[in-house]
Amino acid sequence: MKSYDECDGLDLAALVTSGKASPSELLDEALKRARAVQEQLNPISQWHEEHARAAIDAGLPQGPFRGVPFLVKDLTALAGTPTWAGSRLAQKLPPAAADSTLVERYKRAGLVIFGKTTTPEFGLAPSTETTLTGSTRNPWDPARTSGGSSGGAAVAVAMRVVPIAHASDGGGSIRIPASCCGLFGMKPTRARIPSGPLVGEGWAGMSVNHVLTRSVRDSAAMLEATHGPAPGDPYCAPPTGTFLDEVGKPPGHLRVALQERPFSGVPVDAECAAAVESALKLLQELGHHVEPAMPEADWAELPKPAGC
Repeated sequence: MKSYDECDGLDLAALVTSGKASPSELLDEALKRARAVQEQLNPISQWHEEHARAAIDAGLPQGPFRGVPFLVKDLTALAGTPTWAGSRLAQKLPPAAADSTLVERYKRAGLVIFGKTTTPEFGLAPSTETTLTGSTRNPWDPARTSGGSSGGAAVAVAMRVVPIAHASDGGGSIRIPASCCGLFGMKPTRARIPSGPLVGEGWAGMSVNHVLTRSVRDSAAMLEATHGPAPGDPYCAPPTGTFLDEVGKPPGHLRVALQERPFSGVPVDAECAAAVESALKLLQELGHHVEPAMPEADWAELPKPAGC
């Protein structure tokens, strides 16, 4: 039997299905690991063990991730718990009256939510450090950043606390911590995953939800479990086939756009540029067509409040 360290989320769910592990045993292991790294790396902002125990006692749905320990980012509504959003101001708000649509789908998939992960204030920074929760540090080198805004989620996955954690991304908040912590992080198409029910979209559709994972198949399976429109959505992404079936399937010849310069104009580190060049060569060797592309964007307008 694979060890907890070796298992991705689908592996852990298979252990539960086969009877080789119980949801309570997996939760105990995740909590033990979380407590062991919390003081040094600080990935978790809120602990909700009682929420997880109650879900297990009530009986978990027969979803693809039944019994898998899970953490949500502290920007989303989990019924009965507060959403601090990394802010001392938001800390004073009452607990959520209901789950977000996404959390409903996480629960339907059988995930066991036992806490919330750290995020910069309102998820607006590329590093995870606030006066409310302190600094969340890189698991490979605690002197460095874990990235942001899904920094706590990235640390929890990289340190094998959980195999998958909820994350969100507007300007890089999944992709930056994935890069910093050595994980797989994909930003899905806007409206592929609903943002409701309290909001129709985030950041004019630029901010979307998904997960950070160690395996590509977990990311695909989670997208399969959570995608699709919900009542009240202002628009939705076009329907598509299953995502998990596409993992490992030859993609044919693709057209790939390559953006080598950031919109901000900030210089790119030589090591990062070399990694992009290496990826470019690999794509070309695989028979894909790669061409430079730089969408038009006004970086100076981005931080301005609406109406300015």
